[in-house]
Amino acid sequence: MTISDKTTAEVLEPGVIGKGRWIERWEPENDLFWEAKGKSIAFRNLVFSIIAEHIGFSVWLLWSIVVVRMYGTFDESGALVSAGANGWALTAGEGFTLLAVASGVGAFLRVPYTFAVPIFGGRNWTVISALLLLVPTLGLAWVVQHPETSFGVLVAIAATAGFGGGNFASSMSNISFFYPDKEKGWALGLNAAGGNIGVAVAQKLVPLVIGIGALGLSAAGLVYVPLAVAAGILAFLFMDNLREAKADPKPTASSLKHGHTWLMAFLYIGTFGSFIGYSAAFPTLLTVVFERPDIALSWGFLGALIGSLSRPYGGKLADRVGGSIITVGSFVVMAIAGLTAVVGVQNESLGLFFISFMVLFAATGIGNGSTYRMIPSIFGRLQAAKGEDTDASRLDFKRQAAGAVGIISAVGAFGGFAIPFIYKIAKETSGTIVPALQIYVVVFLAMAVITWLAYLRKGATMRNV
Repeated sequence: MTISDKTTAEVLEPGVIGKGRWIERWEPENDLFWEAKGKSIAFRNLVFSIIAEHIGFSVWLLWSIVVVRMYGTFDESGALVSAGANGWALTAGEGFTLLAVASGVGAFLRVPYTFAVPIFGGRNWTVISALLLLVPTLGLAWVVQHPETSFGVLVAIAATAGFGGGNFASSMSNISFFYPDKEKGWALGLNAAGGNIGVAVAQKLVPLVIGIGALGLSAAGLVYVPLAVAAGILAFLFMDNLREAKADPKPTASSLKHGHTWLMAFLYIGTFGSFIGYSAAFPTLLTVVFERPDIALSWGFLGALIGSLSRPYGGKLADRVGGSIITVGSFVVMAIAGLTAVVGVQNESLGLFFISFMVLFAATGIGNGSTYRMIPSIFGRLQAAKGEDTDASRLDFKRQAAGAVGIISAVGAFGGFAIPFIYKIAKETSGTIVPALQIYVVVFLAMAVITWLAYLRKGATMRNV
């Protein structure tokens, strides 16, 4: 069966791929279609979405490990004792600033990236966003070879790494259209985990490639150039656009009118914002607090790895028992882990500090999966409450949910911007990161209470979403 430019969705067989790899009609809630054809098409798009998002996350967090090699050593008076790689001599404050800016730009770009899916199509935008990663990778490869570069220019180049952070919003928004509601938690969890794990891969891979050959720090950027191109080519060849996802951006804008969109965005700061902020800062914390750059370069990736692998299980648990109860539990565990990390710093126990952060990373991953599973459930109840049980109404709220996913991911990612700055301020004003950790503990407990009040207490309109 072929698709002409004049045919309409009503006369098309669901799942037929036409010109430009556009699927004009998609019915994931139709069990017969899903089992016969839909599942395999959705899984193919999921696989290549994960690949592109994985590379994006890797590029976004490249600076988290590169800056460890760029720190200088200073005496008590602040005088430089020895420079880092390539003649760089960054202070801890400058390092935290680079990490925060890269994270912040990535968070900001998630807003336009969310709107890009309905404007360009999911497959088309995946190709474009993958190729945009050439800007930060080539920029990094150049600037690290020029230690005479001003710090302002260095910050501007690090900011372009945010292109990789924006990929997440468009990828998650796109994949949410492919899967039926009953499988969204697991599918979105896998998609997110595949991207998140790029942080761990980059933090493990970069120290290895830096030590190979004569390229040094430049290799950190250059190794991802062919990978970004490959991700774009694979998306072009094997992904599809969904016509129902390509509409005007109004449903995404409409999602902003719901208070639950903003409440979930706030909670996502606590889960994903913590994951990305701690992933960016953890190698630097090991270097600055415990003066162990060897541990940072060899084992700093473990936190991001654990947080990434635990994410789909958070979604799967949420599919079974409800996202709200898993989210509350995650915040409580994060608070306990934060308290033990404080004890680790105060007692100069690297082992306790490291283990505490591994638990913290696992809880952020589970919380990431469960909060994302709550979003389509919330919009499903909003649609039901409206009392319009029509195909048009269901599609509108489905689009709103997909748009909300991107907006929530954007707001939540700003936690990755705030966390390095809070560490920086704490270190510069008190000489220790303990005040920063104590602030995080209070925030996690407050978020647990808020989640319970809005989504678990008896009488809540969105109870047990």
